[in-house]
Amino acid sequence: MWIADHWKDYEVLDTSCGEKLERWGKYILLRPDPQVIWSTPKNAKEWHKLNGHYHRSSKGGGEWEFFDLPKEWSIHYGALTFRLKPFSFKHTGLFPEQAVNWDWFSDIIKREAASRTGLSDKKEGRPVKILNLFAYTGGATLAAASCGASVTHVDASKGMVTWAKENAAASGLAGAPIRWLVDDCVKFVEREIRRGNTYDGIIMDPPSYGRGPKGEIWKIEEGLYPFLELAAQLLGQDALFFLINSYTTGLQPAVLTYMLNTTVVKKMGGTAVSSEIGLPVKESGLILPCGASGRWSR
Repeated sequence: MWIADHWKDYEVLDTSCGEKLERWGKYILLRPDPQVIWSTPKNAKEWHKLNGHYHRSSKGGGEWEFFDLPKEWSIHYGALTFRLKPFSFKHTGLFPEQAVNWDWFSDIIKREAASRTGLSDKKEGRPVKILNLFAYTGGATLAAASCGASVTHVDASKGMVTWAKENAAASGLAGAPIRWLVDDCVKFVEREIRRGNTYDGIIMDPPSYGRGPKGEIWKIEEGLYPFLELAAQLLGQDALFFLINSYTTGLQPAVLTYMLNTTVVKKMGGTAVSSEIGLPVKESGLILPCGASGRWSR
């Protein structure tokens, strides 16, 4: 399992009875988590010091209950700053477990950027080009941009793209070479193929279900493999990496590896590996699984 264990401003304090107890900066949130099917003792003192609690409804959805929690606050990961605000479906605007992937591709980008210094060919001085699809509030976008990459950030939600821009400004990256696009990811990729554009790295975090800005329907079980085939066409000849994340129940890491091998590896060579990703739990010393990621690299 790939574990996001470098956080200072975030931690999972404990888990029990279908919920996870978290510290986001100085605030304590309690949110439902379908992975938590155990009923272990609630010994951590923070169970009784909540600032926010998302209550799941038996009819679907749910609602927040707040106890002295600001509407917005920020946390940091290294040099990056993320503005948080609890909203629908228990979310805060950040998936902390993704930090383990940010670290992975940041190392790749930094190595490549260093290798291009002083080159006499067309690569010299050209930033690494990254495409971030279903890019949400921009965690991966900012991680890549902070390493000097030029990033194209695509999400169907105007509100999420605006939020990502706010995170960029808070992180000192307002002037970074980032293209902010509100667009349907599938249609954007199709247009980029027709334009002949390519990228050094591609990141995608497709939802289980979603709608594009014009009502386009996305269902992961129907759309993911054809979309992978399309996106693989945007990898340049000397591409560095491809990352796909999944939070869909039943889409196991081995499925991601299989799909990457039959799309990206088939075209580019290299190696595809996949794993669960997770977060350390302070009280138990164990790891909470938080989805899966598939990685391709040279």
